[in-house]
Amino acid sequence: MEKSALWREYTRILKEQLVPAMGCTEPIAVAYAGALARRELGRAPERVELAVSGNIIKNVKSVIVPHTGGRRGLGAAVAAGIVCGDPDRELEVLSGVTQAELARLDGFLESVPVAVSRSDSPCPFDIQVRLAAGEDTALVRITGHHTNVVRVEKNGAVLVDAPYSGEPARPTGRRELLTVRDIVEYAHGVDLEEVRPVLSRQMELNMAIAREGLRGGWGAEIGRILLSSYGSTVWNRAKAYAAAGSDARMSGCELPVIINSGSGNQGITASVPVIVYANDLGVSQDTLLRALLVSNLVTVHLKDGIGALSAYCGATSAGAGAGAGICFLYGGGYEEIAHTVVNALAINSGMICDGAKASCAAKIASAVEAGLLGWSMNRQGSEFVGGDGIVIKGVENTIDAVSRLAREGMRETDNEIFRLMMGGE
Repeated sequence: MEKSALWREYTRILKEQLVPAMGCTEPIAVAYAGALARRELGRAPERVELAVSGNIIKNVKSVIVPHTGGRRGLGAAVAAGIVCGDPDRELEVLSGVTQAELARLDGFLESVPVAVSRSDSPCPFDIQVRLAAGEDTALVRITGHHTNVVRVEKNGAVLVDAPYSGEPARPTGRRELLTVRDIVEYAHGVDLEEVRPVLSRQMELNMAIAREGLRGGWGAEIGRILLSSYGSTVWNRAKAYAAAGSDARMSGCELPVIINSGSGNQGITASVPVIVYANDLGVSQDTLLRALLVSNLVTVHLKDGIGALSAYCGATSAGAGAGAGICFLYGGGYEEIAHTVVNALAINSGMICDGAKASCAAKIASAVEAGLLGWSMNRQGSEFVGGDGIVIKGVENTIDAVSRLAREGMRETDNEIFRLMMGGE
């Protein structure tokens, strides 16, 4: 593909991936499916059936559904979408919920049976909502990622029937387009006016929730604890601010974030540390934007071979992306950024995802630490090389290896995590 076409595709990918979301994206996706099904049914349902993959269960189990007054769980998420959701807002489906609607939500949950089961699909991301009222029925299915509506039915008539794979995650076509070398070249050369709005919005929203998290009272307060325990060096602030954003987000903070690869935590991790370092260095706004291009697209690149949900903590990829963006801020080129990414992946790959909850903030701090250490190793002439564990010579080969580890090797790990979270069932 010629350079101009490739860069247009990179800009498209960036705009596709960096979109706003309210709260943890898995319960929001469940609410979105519920809102879509309610619209198709055309009236309030008398019965609700929700079938979701194990990864959806583990990512909804312990987090507060935003704009629901502290309510948790799959039943609350789907009911909120049905009663209060605006499906046209997609991942901000619950952003307009009123107190009056919350009162109706309680009545709905008390009077309408909501049957929740585990989907039999091997796809890690699967949501199926079936509603019934009298003789009327509606079905909505979202598979693969948070807004990928693959089937809609009304009274048995198929209204949407989009192609999809029910198999476990596989790399998408983006995997063939994204390379670290081309990402760095794109970041240096793209016209910033094409990407300034989306990156500026990421900076504004993600830093706002980070600051809110540091005000205290959210989650396990990992961000605050990092600052009080280890001081205000830029190294520690980069970790603390990113963790604080997750502190707030996992505990029901109703501020929106700009996600990356379907995850708000990944969007925070890929952006906030880079912004903290840029502010400390006093670089120009344009330099910061170009560094964010590196961090965001490296994160997308690393996540693309893994899939939307797996047993592999997505913060690992975003922490490596943040390290790459910070390396760029300090004048690093392709070689330096590639070594930073490899080092970071060698340090933290294998950190598990055991669902969305307060400890995600601590995992984010660990992922950012790995990215920073990977960058610092490179600055001091140290690196992990092919043959060091899962590291294979060449950054793209190492990325492929980590993708296979996460996507294939950790499949049974995912099942065991689910069993443990469900009490050993």
